[in-house]
Amino acid sequence: MDIRMTGISRPQGLRSLFLVFFLVLSAGFVSAQSGEVELNPAHPDEYVVQRGDTLWDISGRFLKNPWFWPEIWQVNQQIDNPHLIFPDDLLTLVYIDGKPRVQLTRGGGANNVTSRGSQRLSPRIREESLSNAISSIPFSVIEAFLTGGIVIPGDRLNKLPYVVALRDGLIAGAGTEIYTRPLNDGAQIGDTYYLYRQDEKLVNPENNELLGYEMLFVGKGELRSRNEDTDTLFLTNTTREGLREDRVLQKNSFPRMNFFPSAPEDNIDGLILSVLDGVSLIGQYQTIIINRGTNHGLSEGNVLSIWQEGETVRDPGPKGGNIRLPENPAGTVMVVQAYPKISYALVMEATAEMRVLDNVRNP
Repeated sequence: MDIRMTGISRPQGLRSLFLVFFLVLSAGFVSAQSGEVELNPAHPDEYVVQRGDTLWDISGRFLKNPWFWPEIWQVNQQIDNPHLIFPDDLLTLVYIDGKPRVQLTRGGGANNVTSRGSQRLSPRIREESLSNAISSIPFSVIEAFLTGGIVIPGDRLNKLPYVVALRDGLIAGAGTEIYTRPLNDGAQIGDTYYLYRQDEKLVNPENNELLGYEMLFVGKGELRSRNEDTDTLFLTNTTREGLREDRVLQKNSFPRMNFFPSAPEDNIDGLILSVLDGVSLIGQYQTIIINRGTNHGLSEGNVLSIWQEGETVRDPGPKGGNIRLPENPAGTVMVVQAYPKISYALVMEATAEMRVLDNVRNP
């Protein structure tokens, strides 16, 4: 069974939340196929899940490296949904064929503890709301760090409706009206539309293939009226000033979903193509675009490591010439939107400078 563990806790601040999450991850990502599972030297034989626990907290009690949790999880066929763990569930460390495994007993309960610390179990019916299950990273937690953006294929860009005029002046903001070329045939008064601005042309440096155009989120508006040549949008909120030629779509930038951090199932070796807003150096909580996507085995929630390309320096010794220094780890990113050939990823941890064309690989 493949259980994707999460790294969230429930501190008051978002920064604390991510710090807890990635302190665990930075302890060392290791492919589950490449090594042995090491138990935490202070691991318990049994543990009753407490309200407020996180899946990473629990796995850290049993394992030296919590990333290996799926390797020791033992499927219990009597549990309707073994992917969910609830407060008061009993987790027991056992050995099967000489390998450690953790078994789940639904609702073992802290009230059935004997003097020796083991559990007295008896049959009983237990109902539990799904909202009480140990949670993943919700979209609302990271939404504030996403500046917004989508990628439009090159052959679709010129087919999108666009802003032809602004009612007030040369720029538009929230509370003003804009005029666009006619929207889709099914558009109705009151519908919400989103404005985007063409930014960078995305070209794969490995083969010079045009992957599409990066579109920056400008704002959203409500359709107020329709005419033969133009439609009128009332801008309800904006993150940038609205301009003529901004494109109009009826889809927001990132899907509202919960993210389950996990290693990619396939081997990933790609490059950073761009960073939103065009800055040269990339830091924590910025959004980047990489040249790998669903066609390469990536999906939302996949975690990748960033490797800084080694510098070329002059050899000061008698041999002279240039020397290429080795790569260095620079940070960790999580995929938040995967397209066929590219993906958006949010920088969750930055340990060194990151730049466009740095490598992205499996953690």
